[in-house]
Amino acid sequence: MAIEVDETRFVETMKEQAEIGGTDGGGLHRLALSDEDAEIRAWFADQVSEAGLELTVDEFGNMFGYREGTDPDAGTILVGSHLDSQPYGGIYDGAMGVVAALELVRALNDEGIETRHPIEIVNWTNEEGSRFQPAMQGSGVWAGEHDIETEYAKTDADGEVFEEELERIGYKGDVPAEPQRDYDSYLELHIEQGPYLEENDADVGIVTGIVGFTWGAITFHGEADHSGPTPMHYRSDALVAAADVITQIRRIPDTLGERTVGTTGYIDAKPNSINIIPEEVTFTWGFRDPDEAVIEEARARVLEEAEATAEREGVNWEYEDRMWTDPVRFADGCVDAVELATEELGYDGMRIFSGAGHDATHTHKVMDTGMVFSVSEDGKSHSEDEYTSWDDCYKAANTLANAAYELATE
Repeated sequence: MAIEVDETRFVETMKEQAEIGGTDGGGLHRLALSDEDAEIRAWFADQVSEAGLELTVDEFGNMFGYREGTDPDAGTILVGSHLDSQPYGGIYDGAMGVVAALELVRALNDEGIETRHPIEIVNWTNEEGSRFQPAMQGSGVWAGEHDIETEYAKTDADGEVFEEELERIGYKGDVPAEPQRDYDSYLELHIEQGPYLEENDADVGIVTGIVGFTWGAITFHGEADHSGPTPMHYRSDALVAAADVITQIRRIPDTLGERTVGTTGYIDAKPNSINIIPEEVTFTWGFRDPDEAVIEEARARVLEEAEATAEREGVNWEYEDRMWTDPVRFADGCVDAVELATEELGYDGMRIFSGAGHDATHTHKVMDTGMVFSVSEDGKSHSEDEYTSWDDCYKAANTLANAAYELATE
C-alpha cells in the first residue's frame, strides 16, 4: 500500500462535518446557499488552510484547495465532491467525498510525500439540486455545460434568487467559473446510493460510468368547481389527469431497460382543498438509464401519455424540460487506477455503473474521470436512514487516496 488514510482522523472529521446542519434524526439538512451551507463552507476553508493548500473560490461558489506538484508541466489531479445535502438527507452523501479528498492531502503531508502532478481538492456548489435546479449546477457551470447568467437567475420555492443568495452567504468569488489549470484527471468518492455492492458482498465499487437522465414537469389545467353538485361528466379535473400519467411514469420503465427507473417526486395541486375540484396540477417526471435511446423513449412516452390523457379528461396541458444528461463512460486510466488500488489494498472490488448523477457527469467533459463507491446499507440514501459503516467508509476513502496517488505520480 502506497499511502494509508488515518482512519481515526477520517471518522472524526466525518462526524465533525455532520454536526453542521445535523438533524435530530441523525441526518443532515444543509441546503445549497443556506446558512448551514455558509457554515460548512467556512469549515472547509479552515481545513484547506490547515492542510497548507491554496484556497480559491470561483464566481459560482465552487471552492478549490491547491497543492503544488514537482513537475510544472504535469496536469492537475482534481479530487472532491460536494458538501450540500438533500432536505433531511444523510451525513455521507457528497460530504464523504470531500472529507476523503482532505484526508488524501493530509496523508501525503503526514509522510512528507511530494507528487509529480499537482493535486487540487474541490467542494462543488449545489450538487443536489434540491433548492435550485438543476442538480450538479456548480460543476455544470464550471465545465461549460450551463450558462452562468441563466443559473444566477434561478429561484427557489420561496422566490429567492441564486446569485443574491450566493452573495448573501459571502461565497461569490472573483475567479471565473471555468477551469483555471490544465487538468489530467478527476476522481470522486461517493456512497453507492443503491443495493448492488451489498447484495454482492463487495467492499468497494469501481465505477465505470453514470446513467443519463431526463427531468421535466407537466402541468394540467382544468376548471375549479364544487365537489358536491358538479356531475362527473361536467368535470375538468386536473388531478385525475395527473394521476393517470403518474401511474404510467411508474409503469414505463418495466417496458424498457433492465436498469430503467422512473419517478414522480413532486406534485403541486391547486387549490388543494377537499371540497374543490382541482383546477391545476404540476408534477415532475424523472427517468434514468445507461442507454441514451432508452431515456429518449421514456421521455417521448410520458409526453404522449400526457397528451392522450388531456384529451380524454378535457383539460389543457403544457410541459417543461428541466434537465438532461447523457450517459457517461469513464476513462479506462481512471477506472484501472481505482481497480488497482482495491487489489493492492486487498479489498473485494466490483465494477459498477452509477444509477445516480454526480459532478463527475460534467467533469468528464474536461478531463479523464473516475469514481469510487462505498457500500450503502440497504441501498438507502436521500433520507436520514442513509448509512454506511465506518469500516466501509474507510475502505472507500483508502481506495480513493491510493488511486489518486497512483495518478499523481505517473
